[in-house]
Amino acid sequence: MPPTTAFLQGVALFHDLPLPVLQELADLSITRSVEEGGFFFMQGDETRYLYVLTAGRVKLTQTSLDGQQVVLRMIGPGHMFAGAAILHYPNGYPVTAEAVEDSSALAWEANAFKKLAERYPVLSINLMQLMQAYVVEIQARYRELSTERVEQRVARSLVRLASQTGIKSDSGAIVLALSRQDLAEMSGTTLFTASRLLAEWERRGILTAGRERVELLNPHRLVSIAEDLDKPEDK
Repeated sequence: MPPTTAFLQGVALFHDLPLPVLQELADLSITRSVEEGGFFFMQGDETRYLYVLTAGRVKLTQTSLDGQQVVLRMIGPGHMFAGAAILHYPNGYPVTAEAVEDSSALAWEANAFKKLAERYPVLSINLMQLMQAYVVEIQARYRELSTERVEQRVARSLVRLASQTGIKSDSGAIVLALSRQDLAEMSGTTLFTASRLLAEWERRGILTAGRERVELLNPHRLVSIAEDLDKPEDK
C-alpha cells in the first residue's frame, strides 16, 4: 500500500472510503511544505486549496477589523484545515494558517475535490461532520468565556490542545508546541494572567512551561481544574 494511501486511510475526512478512492485522492494531491513562521495562506486569500496536515503544527488565527488577533485552533498531523475552500467563501479564507514549526501538508484543488465529493457522497458527509465539530468547539469556547473562571478556561484550553496536537514524550509528559501569547488568546485572557497561571501550575508540579513549549506532567489535575473540581490556591 503506498504510504500516502496508508496515511489517508487514518484521516477522519476520508473514513469509509474504499482503497481505489483513496488512491485517486492521493494521485490528485500535491504536497506543500512551509517553514516555521511561514504561512499556508493568509486571511482573505483566495480559497483555492483544502489541506490535510502530514507533519508539523499549524495555528489558525483570525484578525478583527481593529487588528486584534485571536487563535482559533491548533492543527496537528492528520487533521484537515481550510475546509472553507469547498464552500467558495466570497471574501477568501476566513482565517490565517501559520506553521508554528516546520510543516507539510497534502493539498487538493478546491474544484477537483468538490467534483470528487459529488461522486462519493460519504466524502461530503465526512466534511460536514468535521465542520460541525469545529462549530461546536467554537460555541463551547464562547460559552466558557461567559460562564467560567479564567483558571478553568486556561486549563480547558490546555486539555483541548493535548487531545488535538499533544505529543507524548519518552518521560510520559504530553508536549504542546505553544506560546504563552497563543494560550492567552485561546483562553480569552491576558498574557500576564496566562503566564501567572502557568508559573503557579509549574510550582504545583502540574506542568513545565518554556518559551514556545508546555509539557503537561499531570493532565488529570488540569482536567480537575477545568471542571472546577480542584480548588484553586490563587484566585
